Amino acid sequence: DENEKFEPTVFRDTIVQGLNEAGNDLEAIAKFLDAAGSRLDYRRYADTLFDILVAGSMLAPGGTRIDDNDKTKMTNHCVFFADEDHDAIRNYAQVSKG
Repeated sequence: DENEKFEPTVFRDTIVQGLNEAGNDLEAIAKFLDAAGSRLDYRRYADTLFDILVAGSMLAPGGTRIDDNDKTKMTNHCVFFADEDHDAIRNYAQVSKG
């Protein structure tokens, strides 16, 4: 809908809150993302969702995070904070494809 506001920060806050509430359980994270997909417009906010799942928050042009170190606007449940081994990265990739 053309009249609908584009509010990526509201989207970010909703996704980050859900990821943080899911804790370290990748299955709970996948379930949250699946359930949220029916309420949130993932297509409209695809770039923001990708930023969160990879970097933990929204990214500005140039790649810096837009969170001002506010823990409510960032999550550690992302690829950048995953253990640096093949299995951990693969598990995050599978959640993202969910």
